[in-house]
Amino acid sequence: MGFVRKLDTRYGDNAIWQFVKFNLVSTSVTAVQLALANLLPFLFDGVTKPLPVFLQKIFDPAVLFDGPSPYVVNGAVTWGYVLPFFLSNFLANVYGYYMNMKTTFRGSGSRAGLTAYLVILTALILFSTWLQGYLNAKLAVTPLALWGRTIAAMAAGLVQVAVLFPLEKFVLFRKK
Repeated sequence: MGFVRKLDTRYGDNAIWQFVKFNLVSTSVTAVQLALANLLPFLFDGVTKPLPVFLQKIFDPAVLFDGPSPYVVNGAVTWGYVLPFFLSNFLANVYGYYMNMKTTFRGSGSRAGLTAYLVILTALILFSTWLQGYLNAKLAVTPLALWGRTIAAMAAGLVQVAVLFPLEKFVLFRKK
């Protein structure tokens, strides 16, 4: 870690160094997210309550599944399918917010900034959750089925890095 501290002292607020640190933090965020994405289904697989109508339009079982699925009840995707993706993503990214605030950008967040982050994060996670569900469903009928949740979570993570790094660097933790 002494090597990282030396780089941090030398390059401090350099955007390239911050991007490197952001990705180091993102690696730990990814580890948390992958662990949760693979563990939370054990808690939520029994949840058979269908999604509300506005989410049913986003999580269309005809798009997500190639046939019958235990995650579809009365033609609607259930919370048991969506919650593990959403919660693993949300919890991991809240952890990432605080880690990036303290270590990457060395800033102090505001309540308004945290609120904006949570709103943007929720929209981003809805998209990412849909993306994970879509990819996992497509991979479920391939030889990569065992790795479907992991591959899907990693793809969603790449989308999030593209959105969250500029948001955190240039908006939430911008040096004044």
